[in-house]
Amino acid sequence: MATYKKRGYKPKTEVEKQTNIEEESTTAEVFNTLDETASKTEDFVAKNQKYIFIIIGLVAVIVLGSLAYKEYVAKPKQQAAMNDMFQAQKYFDQAVTGASKDSLYNLALNGGEGKFGMLDIIEEYSGTPSANLANYYAGTAYLRLKDYKNAVKYLGEFKSNDEILAPLAKGNIGDAFVQLNQNDDALGYYEQAAEMRNNEFTTPMYLFKAGTIALELGKADKALAYFERIKNDYANSTEAAQVDVFIGKATVLANK
Repeated sequence: MATYKKRGYKPKTEVEKQTNIEEESTTAEVFNTLDETASKTEDFVAKNQKYIFIIIGLVAVIVLGSLAYKEYVAKPKQQAAMNDMFQAQKYFDQAVTGASKDSLYNLALNGGEGKFGMLDIIEEYSGTPSANLANYYAGTAYLRLKDYKNAVKYLGEFKSNDEILAPLAKGNIGDAFVQLNQNDDALGYYEQAAEMRNNEFTTPMYLFKAGTIALELGKADKALAYFERIKNDYANSTEAAQVDVFIGKATVLANK
């Protein structure tokens, strides 16, 4: 352990003298090591100065280029995509709420009145948030038009963290697989949709769909767990009103 020594203190014993010499030697060694390290660093910088400046310059170019791209390319591109998407989204909303659904869904997909459809948005504005959202609209439109393979394709391209849209996209893929008679795939997507978010709308809806498909696949234990979760955790949901019947059915099948 180091001890405090008054200024001008002279070691008296041989042990103190030896300790003092060792301490001075260690200190000198540390400073020599630091000097050598600093010298090597200076030599390295001197020899590689050209390359170091090139690397720094490249990093600066990349950073500034990224900022410039976001400000002068990405933002204007996204704004243009939103403007061009307006009419297609209007067609889609009209199809959901009104009559002539098939024709309106087709207009939403392919455009009309000289305006872009969702497919145009996806192609022309690839990489923008609008193009990503257009994948959701396109996939859902194809689902409503009973083009289930394209529904799976476009909904699979949609990426989102949204509380509602994210599970709806997964659940819609499940709906498409049901229509394609691929119930194992459908069950997987319903399970994903149910677990993605915890809310009173999508969670019980997809738990219920997962339960009914599980029953059809002979997975009564799994179905029972989904139905009981609806009853216990989402008692105020629409699905809870009819879940007791399905709990009874799943219980009988699970005990066979």
